[in-house]
Amino acid sequence: MEVQVIGDSIHLSAYRSRIPQSVTNGKTTPAEYESDFFHLYGDTSPVVSCGPDIQSHYETLDAPPNSDFYANTEVCGRRKRFRPSLYQLYAKPEDDPQPPMYQETTPDGMEGESSEDEEQKEPLPEPTRFGWVHGVMIRCMLNIWGVILYLRLPWITAQAGIGLTWVIILLSSCITGITGLSTSAIATNGKVKGGGTYFLISRSLGPELGGSIGLIFAFANAVAVAMHTVGFAETVVDLMHENGAVMVNRINDIRIIGVITVTCLLGISMAGMAWESKAQVLFFLVIMVSFTSYIVGTIIPASPQKQAKGFFSYKADIFAKNFVPDWRGQEGSFFGMFSIFFPSATGILAGANISGDLKDPTVAIPRGTLMAIFWTTLSYLIISATIGSCVVRDASGLLNDTLSSSSSNKNCVGIACQYGWDFTDCINNDTCIFGISNYYQSMSMVSAFAPLITAGIFGATLSSALACLVSAPKVFQCLCKDKLYPLIGFFGKGYGKNDEALRSYLLAFIIAVCFILIAELNTIAPIISNFFLCSYCLINFSCFHASITNSPGWRPSFRFYNKWLSLLCAVCCLVIMFLLTWWAALIAFGVVLLLLGYTLYKRPAVNWGSSVQASSYNIALNQCISLNQVEDHVKNYRPQCLVLTGPPSSRPALVDLVSCFTKNLSLMMCGHVVTNDLSALVQSESHISWLKQRKVKSFYKHVVAADLRSGVNMLLQGSGLGRMRPNVLLMGFKTDWHSASPQAAHSYIGILQDAFDLQYGVCVLRTRERLDVSHPYQSYANPGFDGELQNMTTVHTSGLNNITSVPNDPEAQLSRPTLFQKKQGKKTIDVYWLSDDGGLTLLLPYLLTRRKRWAKCKVRVFVGGDNSKNDERRQEVMTLIKKFRLGFHDVEVLPDLFQKPQPGNIHQFEKMMSSFKLDTNPKTESDSGSSRAQEEPWWITDQDLERNRAKSFRQIRLNEILQDYSREATLIVITMPVGRRGVCPSILYLAWLELLSRDLSSPVLLVRGNQENVLTFYCQ
Repeated sequence: MEVQVIGDSIHLSAYRSRIPQSVTNGKTTPAEYESDFFHLYGDTSPVVSCGPDIQSHYETLDAPPNSDFYANTEVCGRRKRFRPSLYQLYAKPEDDPQPPMYQETTPDGMEGESSEDEEQKEPLPEPTRFGWVHGVMIRCMLNIWGVILYLRLPWITAQAGIGLTWVIILLSSCITGITGLSTSAIATNGKVKGGGTYFLISRSLGPELGGSIGLIFAFANAVAVAMHTVGFAETVVDLMHENGAVMVNRINDIRIIGVITVTCLLGISMAGMAWESKAQVLFFLVIMVSFTSYIVGTIIPASPQKQAKGFFSYKADIFAKNFVPDWRGQEGSFFGMFSIFFPSATGILAGANISGDLKDPTVAIPRGTLMAIFWTTLSYLIISATIGSCVVRDASGLLNDTLSSSSSNKNCVGIACQYGWDFTDCINNDTCIFGISNYYQSMSMVSAFAPLITAGIFGATLSSALACLVSAPKVFQCLCKDKLYPLIGFFGKGYGKNDEALRSYLLAFIIAVCFILIAELNTIAPIISNFFLCSYCLINFSCFHASITNSPGWRPSFRFYNKWLSLLCAVCCLVIMFLLTWWAALIAFGVVLLLLGYTLYKRPAVNWGSSVQASSYNIALNQCISLNQVEDHVKNYRPQCLVLTGPPSSRPALVDLVSCFTKNLSLMMCGHVVTNDLSALVQSESHISWLKQRKVKSFYKHVVAADLRSGVNMLLQGSGLGRMRPNVLLMGFKTDWHSASPQAAHSYIGILQDAFDLQYGVCVLRTRERLDVSHPYQSYANPGFDGELQNMTTVHTSGLNNITSVPNDPEAQLSRPTLFQKKQGKKTIDVYWLSDDGGLTLLLPYLLTRRKRWAKCKVRVFVGGDNSKNDERRQEVMTLIKKFRLGFHDVEVLPDLFQKPQPGNIHQFEKMMSSFKLDTNPKTESDSGSSRAQEEPWWITDQDLERNRAKSFRQIRLNEILQDYSREATLIVITMPVGRRGVCPSILYLAWLELLSRDLSSPVLLVRGNQENVLTFYCQ
């Protein structure tokens, strides 16, 4: 098979998608192969009509556009089609079709399907679905119309006047209208499922805000059921008392009637959406009949009984008098009237809340919601204008208060004097009981048939209660299915073809009954209004936020919205919440913040492509670009670390140490070079998950390369973005270099040299235990670190099929603590600052001591010096460290650093080097040894040993000092020696690092900066 390679033998075909074996079984011809593929992935006719000779030249696997390619759900009645992968388009049909290790998009169940499975299944019965009129417009209108329309709108007109009442109505409608536009934009930006308001907000702003709003919105709807039911029960109880009928007392009568009513409503709801929809239509007709009765009543000439109560039919003088405000009582103000009226404008989300039961939510929600807002606003304006044109503010209701012909009009007070009525006494004494300022039942009095208005009140309250009783379970069911919060999944189960949330219905019923039994909801109602307003605020903010992020995925088909209007409306909703009831607004925000904090803490595993994600990308991108305009300064230096961990879970100690001085401070990136075992690519997401569970703030990056050194070179040059790129390389010490092949050791040292060439600082960690804990838990440890190494120039592609049967256990590795996760106590961090590398050797221990688990550690700094100048050298270094403000107060001078090491250690070093020495027999040709040394630079000659003898002895001596001074240290930090290229062979340099760090019980961190300052004592 011809595949693209990197280097000599790394096949990128491992990334290809899986080929269905049912199609390519190795027996089909190329023509049959493409024909079968096109049948599965496209239409049955691959090309347009043409002759057979021409058609054979145009056959292709490319499928024409099809909605199946973009759908996440199955298609009823037929097999779902799948788009061919890129590999399937360019691979040869006769090549080996065995599935590779990596799979992107493969249809489940395509392989080995039987003929019975290929048969079309019977389509499921279509559930009940509603259009925009029946499902959204009527439902929203019924939920908007309520008791305030009948009992409070005339009173508000008397207080604020017709002019300001219209302002209140239009302002409320502007808020709900803009919210409707925002809802329409969000609802048309993709396919809308069940869940209503919660679904719209959560899929736009993410689970954090969406989940909190969904929970309180469902609860508010459940309590609203009780509020509307109690309003209905109070009206019934008042009618019973007028006729002398009492069951127990007023409070208990309200409870009994309320529980009976909500039980009947529950039965209608659980009978199915079809029955509930029929009941809503009945309520709608009742309300329309009541409106008709009211309008007819305003046209009919007033009888003396109605005139005594202040009704005189349409009069221009009454309209002019009632056009201006007449504030009365403590609530007599514009915002007081606005706070009373605004709840009657809510309810615009009733249609969106049953989005899962709509035929086409993207069409029904915008059209139905906006039409409902228009017609209800028009009805409010008409009723306000007509009631203000027909009824005076004050009337006594007494037939004797007529103005006789002999009486004088000079002492008569009120506009009724012009129509032969004198209400002066009750006006002056504040005892008028009729008129729109005093009589809440003014619409019943004006109506042609008063019982129809009572029926309208019943219809408005029951329809609102029924709409809330349906909305709450629908929203809560969607929230339960998303599993954002614990202990609520039980209520997410659906029943029947409509997926009815029967369990959620029962829960909403129980909540409603609990609040009905209180029978006094005056303190709960403001909280409900604030919860609804909070939802409106977040819907508008969702629309604004999705627009401002400029995400390509924000493409609503509804174009009549404006992001700045949405933002203004969100702010208005926020202000209104505090104007209505400030303490209820604080409760609402408290609940939202509490649920938000829980969701942020738990981090649910959902990905909905929210605008918050798009915003995070924009912010990160802009900040990275802005960093390019900032020049580097030593004061702002941060060690940005590229850590060669391989799979991060295989070297947890290395990850934990680097995390100690990069967490919340600088960049950390775990690098993984994949060579001969591409199965590691499958677990890329698991590595990121492991870092997250271990609470390590790090990126993960893997590359595919022919060998370790070339792969690390890719990471060194290609990692990072702009100025957010690594400047320090960290890796584990190669403990098995003496038993591994010389080529592997040479490649390991080559990595260090490549890092120096690219101006990286380099750190090498060596611990008493193996850094690589993956053996025998995993099979894809990187060569070149701690494992047993083979020839690194050879890559065995057969490793794809030779995977160990013992998988990596991330849970076991996650629970396994490392020495860097423990509290270090009052131990010491010994820093051997033997060479000045720019200050990185001092900076890393300082960053460690800023962590809580290292805070009690004492840092000791060791430097070299002469016996005669110990005090001067110590004072010099102390002064320098003090200028750096590192807080290190213990400096020791090593006067015996330059003494000759012990003979036994020298002999051990020579024995170690003997197996790597190049045999230079003087009898052979003189140039044969040098040519071999050039071809195999890891070999050591006698000249190399002699030339580097002083440095070799220094490493041996330094190890002796470490064992004397730092036996009890919790961490040893040493300046790493540097071997000159061409002078010090790679094996000899690796032996230096071995000699320097061996036989120590404490972890050793070899550090070498890039010889540029990372510390400064200047303030600029």
